[in-house]
Amino acid sequence: MKTSRTVLRRTGAAALLAAVLPLAACSLGEDSEAASASDCPFTADESVEGTIRIGYQKIPNGDVVVKDQGILEACLPNATIEWNNFASGGDVVQAFGAGSIDLGLAGSSPSTKALSEPLSLPVKVVWIHDVIGEAESLIVRDGIATDIKGLKGGTIATPFGSTAHYSLLQAIADAGEDPADYKLVNSEPEQIAPAWGKGDVDAAWVWDPTLSELEKQGGTVILSSKDTAEAGKPTYDLGLASASFIEENAAALAVWVKAQDFAVEQILTDPEKAAESVAVEVGVSTDEARAQFGGLTYLRASEQAGDDWLGKKLGEDLLATATFLLGQDGISAVAPAATYSDGVHAAAAASVK
Repeated sequence: MKTSRTVLRRTGAAALLAAVLPLAACSLGEDSEAASASDCPFTADESVEGTIRIGYQKIPNGDVVVKDQGILEACLPNATIEWNNFASGGDVVQAFGAGSIDLGLAGSSPSTKALSEPLSLPVKVVWIHDVIGEAESLIVRDGIATDIKGLKGGTIATPFGSTAHYSLLQAIADAGEDPADYKLVNSEPEQIAPAWGKGDVDAAWVWDPTLSELEKQGGTVILSSKDTAEAGKPTYDLGLASASFIEENAAALAVWVKAQDFAVEQILTDPEKAAESVAVEVGVSTDEARAQFGGLTYLRASEQAGDDWLGKKLGEDLLATATFLLGQDGISAVAPAATYSDGVHAAAAASVK
């Protein structure tokens, strides 16, 4: 029996104590109302016991729908679900490194770093929460610049190591410019709005709800991650799981993926209901939450399992991201291509019927 991390067992086995959570985690499962197995939108699995530690971010996708609606609590009624809020994917990766979470949301850039040297963490991508588009954008103070070249010498805030940082660097490179000619400032999303208000930054590449807040303060979007995706460098919000969790807790992972697929279906077919959950979790109005859905692309499990996504394409995109990050000193070495293809686990999504 492993004791270094939380392990779930089938009924009849002893449930282990949850590992101590990192200080960055500030929202636990008890924040959600307890749900009964009868509330599960599919067949609940009452055989799973123990604690599942989930690292999430306040991003308008299915993950926060699952949290707000208590779907995991309903569908795994004998398990304890701990929801831990992190400001960025870099923090989520650190939590995986510390062994303090089992599942977590991180962008494709920090996920690539997790698989690459020097971290080389034993994690795998098990889900694509969304393909990032206009939900992550470069916003500038009104009148300062109309393109990336016009920001040379200016101060641009973004969370380093995030997909937004990756898109910013890619946009600078695509414009034929040198990142050294820009003052890039490492700021978490909740730090950017106050810095903007004080006039400390000229621009920011960031996501909602901070992006929408800056627009309300007179900011103008001049580029987005949709543009960098169309230039051949897509970014994603990904669901990571520790390799040990995947190996030892197949039943729990299967329910987690079903819950995520249900949430995506709700976003696509009943966006008003999904937006109500996103509004609660992200801290925006329902109308704002519904509007934010347009900046992301959501994929059902049946789509994700094929070669166009988890089956092949994502591993190739992670390798391309690693190559770019190496040139920006974001990682110490690009791992063999098999590291990135093997770092994608499509079986859970493929199991959803």
